[in-house]
Amino acid sequence: MATIAVLGPGGVGGFVAAALSESGADVVVIAREPTAELIADRGIAVRSAALGDFSVRPEVTTARRESVDVLLVATKAGGLASALTRIEAAPALVVPLLNGIEHMQPLRARFGAAVCAGVIRIESDSPAPGQIVQTSPGVRIDLAEDQPQLLAPITALAHALRQAGVDVRVGGSEAQVLWSKLTRLNALALTTSASDRPLGYVRSEPRWRSALEGAVRETAAVANADGARIDPADTLAELEQAHAELGSSMQRDIVAGREPELDAIAGAVLRAAARHGLRCPTVTWLAGRVAQRAGLDG
Repeated sequence: MATIAVLGPGGVGGFVAAALSESGADVVVIAREPTAELIADRGIAVRSAALGDFSVRPEVTTARRESVDVLLVATKAGGLASALTRIEAAPALVVPLLNGIEHMQPLRARFGAAVCAGVIRIESDSPAPGQIVQTSPGVRIDLAEDQPQLLAPITALAHALRQAGVDVRVGGSEAQVLWSKLTRLNALALTTSASDRPLGYVRSEPRWRSALEGAVRETAAVANADGARIDPADTLAELEQAHAELGSSMQRDIVAGREPELDAIAGAVLRAAARHGLRCPTVTWLAGRVAQRAGLDG
């Protein structure tokens, strides 16, 4: 049985690790000392709209010295560098589940061709270490398939995730996989965080709906200049179908007094836009409003 390590047991990593462990997969969680001690003592308790409520006790450690078949990286972007110091042996396959696109460069610098682009679509939070609350109707992971040498381990990972109740789609280039999520996430996170309202309100209030549509169009233009093929109408249709109470991790972070991933999400879009000579006035305005709400400089 393949060993799957999960680095960062927060809302995303904790859910995936727990779901895999519940399905019988060989899972090891890698976390900071206080979190590792708590999970070792109490396990991970999950309240899930998609999978129901359950608790598991996966193996947990503060550092991994032996190689694993798969490393799922689920830290926040700002904590990636310090978290990677806990990995001391090269995994056969590395799949990041972070927001944004800029994490791929440091991961490739560390692990080379073992890195496969991945994204997760989920609404999940960790109100306390070892506690996961997952509220979206479903969970989906997309994996890129433009690295033929990784096809076998990617296929095995997809099978394990499906066994755990996670929808998995394998296909498309790295740019397509990353930008497909970021185009949607950037608009959703910025509008819900700037307004401090759920998506249903954003869609129904004319000013915020205009901002949502503008953010999608601008981000899609950047994505296409960066090698993806994104139709903004498809992204808007997906947001139209999402449930009205949908929020974003950025919005939840601001409410909880945590630093939001504004730089990893909107910042990445604006830096890519600058590289391609594109302007994003709606994204810029929304990012400024979110920064003001979060008490960030600039």
